[in-house]
This record gives sequence, C-alpha cells and structure tokens, in this order.
Amino acid sequence: MQPIISETDYKSIYSLIQDLPASQRTKEMGQLQRELNSALRVADEKLGEDIIRLNSYFEVKDMGTGKTLQLHLVMPKIADLSQQKISILSPLGVALIGFREGMLVEWVLPGGPKKLKILKVVNTVQLERL
Repeated sequence: MQPIISETDYKSIYSLIQDLPASQRTKEMGQLQRELNSALRVADEKLGEDIIRLNSYFEVKDMGTGKTLQLHLVMPKIADLSQQKISILSPLGVALIGFREGMLVEWVLPGGPKKLKILKVVNTVQLERL
C-alpha cells in the first residue's frame, strides 16, 4: 500500500525530520522518512478528504483487541495523549499518515504487529464547512 500525502504535509514533515539533531532521531523517524519517499505526493486540493494527514481527526480500530481509538494527528510540539493528540513522529502516526478511511493497515508497533482499520477520517477543511 502506497501512502498519499499532500505537498504541504510532505514539506512540513520533511523539514521537521531534517531539523532534528541526530541524537533525537528514532527508528520511527527512519520509517517516516521511508514512507515519505515512497508516498504519492499530490497538490493539497487534490488530496481526498478521507485520507489521514496532519491535523486529521480519525477513528481507528485495533482488529486484534477490538479497541477503538479517536485521535488527532499533530506536529510533535502540540502532541498530548491526554487530549488524544498524537505526534506524526509517534509509531501510530507514522503507520497511518497517508492512508484512507476504510483501509486495513498492518504495521509493527512497539507492542508488536497490529492490524488497524481506519473507521473514520475528518479533516480540518471539513470541520470549517460545518
């Protein structure tokens, strides 16, 4: 499965990775870099509203446990798990960016291999229309 990412998100995430000192680079950052390199990049206005991107709100189900999470994908400086805001640099953020509602994503997270079903995606562009 090839992730789809907007040009703006690509530039923001790429800059974030490049600006971090080597001492702060994690395994997930390497995975994110590979995801960025393999992603189909599209103009912002051409990215489907059902695709997880920076600032997306989404609901995902762990198919192994049946647990459902409602999360908001954000840049690291504003990540706060108590508010369901996860960083793009987190293992789950890396796993899900660029994938669309309805997809089943298989990824190795710190707790082991997971199958995650993306149940719902709402982007800030959609919220502004409400």
